[in-house]
Amino acid sequence: MGLETNDDAAVFVAPGGTALVQTVDFFTPVVDDPHDWGRIAAANALSDVYAMGGTPMTALQLVGWPRDVLPFELLEEVIAGGASVMEAAGCTIVGGHSIDDPEPKYGFAVTGIVEPDRLVTNAGSQPGDLLVLTKPLGTGIIATAIKAGRVADDVQQRAIEVMAQLNEGAARAMTSIGVNAATDITGFGLLGHLSEMIKAGGVGAEIQVAAVPLIDGVVDLAQKGFLPGGSKRNLEAVSSSVDFGEVVSPIKDILVDAQTSGGLLISVHPDRLDFLLAALAAEHTEVAAVIGSIVVGEGIRLLS
Repeated sequence: MGLETNDDAAVFVAPGGTALVQTVDFFTPVVDDPHDWGRIAAANALSDVYAMGGTPMTALQLVGWPRDVLPFELLEEVIAGGASVMEAAGCTIVGGHSIDDPEPKYGFAVTGIVEPDRLVTNAGSQPGDLLVLTKPLGTGIIATAIKAGRVADDVQQRAIEVMAQLNEGAARAMTSIGVNAATDITGFGLLGHLSEMIKAGGVGAEIQVAAVPLIDGVVDLAQKGFLPGGSKRNLEAVSSSVDFGEVVSPIKDILVDAQTSGGLLISVHPDRLDFLLAALAAEHTEVAAVIGSIVVGEGIRLLS
């Protein structure tokens, strides 16, 4: 599996039949605390493997650090945060690479494995499927407000909890039940990643906007204009394929918000929905929200 469907990770079947899942992700700080930044970066990098139904095995660290500007003690905290999440995921850090960089960056290249018959792609959605989201939206907007020093402590901490939670449990739930398709919600936002899913599957989608879970406080921050540049580009990218109906800002902005370490968006046959929701509850995912359905046609229709 390569670039054809814009899936979350590459899948390569090695001699002997083992399927390798490979992905890479790194970014600049999204929160102030270096340890939390490391945790979030690790969870985010692992997410693409989980979205494919895979199990992460090894990781290579990627570090850019302004050695003459920021002390290495801060980098130690970043690395400790990342290592703690990798350990929790059972993923072994086997090396990495660092460069002197005027802007700090941190992330991982991750390799996982998946049984070919348990592989989940973004291309299998069928009309009638229901769409389930496993984390609330809003981390991009909140991270932008954090950089401006305009976020209440409880809102910031909630966003950190959401971003640092692994999608491991959600992946385990969906592979145990059997679902038609999945993707994780990251930089292209909910509507951007859903657009890729329906394009890959040759279907359309309807979203019940009121059912989409949001982090408390994000609507107020969006109204105040704390919108990341990536979210604005996302809105432009999906504008021709989304019927927004009566949905306007700030909700429109949140639906395209560029997420960091967002949840899984799972397309499941309605007969398996209750089993999936029960499995997600048993895995203690952030949320398990039924937010819409797959339909015949193309594009996305928002229902208010």
